[in-house]
Amino acid sequence: MSHTVETDVVIVGGGIAGLWLFRTLHNLGYKAVLLEQDALGGGQTIKSQGIVHGGTKYTLTGQLTNASQAIAGMPERWRNALAGRGKTGDPDLHTAHILSNYHYLWSPGDIGSRLTSFFASKAVRGRVDVLSKAQFPAIFQHDGFRGKVYQLNEIVLDIATVTQALVHGLESQTIKVDWSEQGNARLLTDTKGNIEAIELTSSLSQTVLLKAQRFVLTAGEGTESLLNTLGISKPQMQVRPLHMVMVRHRHPEPIYAHCLGTTPLPRMTITSHPDTDGRWVWYLGGGIAEDGVKQSPDELIATAKKELQALLPWVDLSHAEWDTLRINRAEPKQNRLLRPDAAFCQAVGNSIITWPTKLALAPDLSDEVIRRLQTDHISPSTNDTFQLPDGLPQPEICPNFWQTCFGHGTNGEP
Repeated sequence: MSHTVETDVVIVGGGIAGLWLFRTLHNLGYKAVLLEQDALGGGQTIKSQGIVHGGTKYTLTGQLTNASQAIAGMPERWRNALAGRGKTGDPDLHTAHILSNYHYLWSPGDIGSRLTSFFASKAVRGRVDVLSKAQFPAIFQHDGFRGKVYQLNEIVLDIATVTQALVHGLESQTIKVDWSEQGNARLLTDTKGNIEAIELTSSLSQTVLLKAQRFVLTAGEGTESLLNTLGISKPQMQVRPLHMVMVRHRHPEPIYAHCLGTTPLPRMTITSHPDTDGRWVWYLGGGIAEDGVKQSPDELIATAKKELQALLPWVDLSHAEWDTLRINRAEPKQNRLLRPDAAFCQAVGNSIITWPTKLALAPDLSDEVIRRLQTDHISPSTNDTFQLPDGLPQPEICPNFWQTCFGHGTNGEP
């Protein structure tokens, strides 16, 4: 038996970009279905540090950049969604957990007069505030700290709870797919590479043909194999790897901050994530994760121990647990593998290929996809009574990144 389901949009990929778009399309009345091969919010999304950037870390040269301008409005957009008062169509994220209302930038010594003046200028007004010692976060209220601290207009989120908020109530319109030869999903294409339908096999031995006016690829690193299947040669994808460090310990004070170094990239970016039994997991990115790509886990952990001892000597990590995690950031291909400045969206036939490039830019990417739908006169066909046939599996929500680490899983090393 077969069953044909007609939709407005099928989204392939359930990371932050796909989930934000999925919820927004639903709010606007579109019939939308989301397909995910693994777990919702997995991959790059759950392995991110949860920082909704405002672009300040791209200004450490003392001048504004295209990347800093492209992302400047995102913290406010997210704050409104987290307060349940987003723009029309935006998700209501009031049930998501905010780990810190602000991210910080600290210098272990003199930040330099040029950068100090720049942070005080009109160019970054509203993004950066210099703090007096009495205003420092608790982690920097120690006699051993002699540097400066700046408060950034950036939020840090518990990403698993953001995923839960985005998919809540729409679980029945998500499908877990397996694209392998023996899997339950297959792309049916025409001679021009357009997707005619996605053929699904249900647990009831029923064939479901999923059709849509547009198919949006938001699968991150998985987008490359989909493009190959469709015979699409452009756009191309690049990956920029990171090797992150995790430290689980019982020091009571969390830290959410970039450490200023000698290069335009932060020396280290640390976020703190609560464990289930009262411990903190510090998650280390920035320069140490970029440089750590060429290091083994043991080598990188040794580097991280030395760096944290130098930067935060009052924190006792002698009984901490350590692990590392490798990540590939999937993006549209750039000259010399440079980081893209903004979210990417390109239509090819009846597909729309996307990469958000940063977690914070998911709303911007959603806006661009919807503009393309409107330009192509694809209007919401109303979704009040829309439902999928029985027997199609649903993906689970990805747990927090550290739950399979610290000796309980793999750190990504081959």
